[in-house]
Amino acid sequence: MTHYYDKIEVAIVELDSDLAVGDKIKFVRGGEDLFEQEVVSIQIEHEKMDRAKKGDIVGIKTKEPVKESAEVFRLT
Repeated sequence: MTHYYDKIEVAIVELDSDLAVGDKIKFVRGGEDLFEQEVVSIQIEHEKMDRAKKGDIVGIKTKEPVKESAEVFRLT
């Protein structure tokens, strides 16, 4: 994760794999699991998307605040 906007609760993430609304993700920081959530919103350049592909830089709405050094993993 590269940045977190706390006022709008959005994490900016560069994707290592494809991601879609409805996928489950987990936020991890320093080897500690922070929280899991379903992806409810993805935006690229302020445009809502249903899915994004590897290499895209996306904004993901989060249910909890996240520190910038957190990693994001898609759960299967």
